[in-house]
Amino acid sequence: METTAVRRSNHGANVKRWREWRNINQDVLAEKIGVSQATLSGYEKRDKLEPEILEKVANALDIPVEAITELNDGTSINIFSGTWKDNAYASGYITYIANINPLEKVIELYERLLKSEQEKVAILQETIQDQK
Repeated sequence: METTAVRRSNHGANVKRWREWRNINQDVLAEKIGVSQATLSGYEKRDKLEPEILEKVANALDIPVEAITELNDGTSINIFSGTWKDNAYASGYITYIANINPLEKVIELYERLLKSEQEKVAILQETIQDQK
């Protein structure tokens, strides 16, 4: 007789894994989802969580619900950053897609550089005025 091992996803353990990966303590996550730290601790000990709890936790951790429900014990977490607008997962591991727009980062850097240059110009103008 051949048996097949069924891999189960432990929602509570996955919440804890993602919370720790995000470097968030229980108090902070509990406050974000509107429960006590003790309640969150209880969630992290449960095999299955209700859909509404999963949704709150996923939103607070900024991950898709599937990152909690589809992650199996021993599965690696691979994080990719890009400009994709969807969250995806692949068989055997979870892929979390961060929505980072490189153009926004360039604009942010440009604005900081521009501000720095404007400050330099102001200092030079003051220096010139003082010399007159």
